[in-house]
Amino acid sequence: MENLVLDLRDVSVVRDQTTILGPLSWKVVSGERWVVLGPNGAGKSTLFALAGSLIHPTRGDLTILDAQMGRTDVFELRPRIGLTSNAIVDLIPENEIVIDVVMTAAYAIAGRWNESYDLWDESRALSLLTILGVRELKDRTFGTLSEGEKKRTLIARALMPNPELLLLDEPAAGLDLGGREDLLRRLNSLALDPLSPSTIIITHHVEEIPRGTTHCLLLSDGLVVAQGPLGQVLTATNLSMAYDIEIELNETDGRYFARATNR
Repeated sequence: MENLVLDLRDVSVVRDQTTILGPLSWKVVSGERWVVLGPNGAGKSTLFALAGSLIHPTRGDLTILDAQMGRTDVFELRPRIGLTSNAIVDLIPENEIVIDVVMTAAYAIAGRWNESYDLWDESRALSLLTILGVRELKDRTFGTLSEGEKKRTLIARALMPNPELLLLDEPAAGLDLGGREDLLRRLNSLALDPLSPSTIIITHHVEEIPRGTTHCLLLSDGLVVAQGPLGQVLTATNLSMAYDIEIELNETDGRYFARATNR
């Protein structure tokens, strides 16, 4: 029997009488690694907010980790979901030291206050910072970090509570070539680890899809263009349809590359 992590059934999100997402049906099963692709305005960020229990659907049924939205306490659900996005950067105090940025995720808060942590918390935070290659920054303040260092710190933070679902919104955005490749190498290891949580990565670029990704959801204008196993969905035909431009797609050693054709 499949273990559903995320289940959207005819879900729509309406704002100012305009449907910005859906109707959409989508299932994520435990152990799957999904990438969500689509042009600007496709509905990716709205879908991210739904999957992270940050908003409710206007219509349809949304179940996250066996909890049906509208019938569950989201504050009990959210610690089971690890997520990172550019919006979270603004919630982290600039003077917060890096190890505290990670540890406070255990309480689903941003900014250490009067809560207490034990040696296990500190050990786990240090282990995650090591995996992400930023252990040496543990005593630095968050505001002094580079863009790439912040990205890796926030991924460590997302993993801190040992989540059952991991959501990464454009984790490589704003990084230079070296920073992007270093982060992708670490995301590759995460995707290939069978003990890692089910993962959903949102990105604009096929070059940023980690090896080990199993499935793809392709959106355009708030609707599904295609969804399913990565090799079946990520095709030049589907990308051309989603982006409304003729696209050439190539794959080399598990990495994808796309560009507009000359036709």
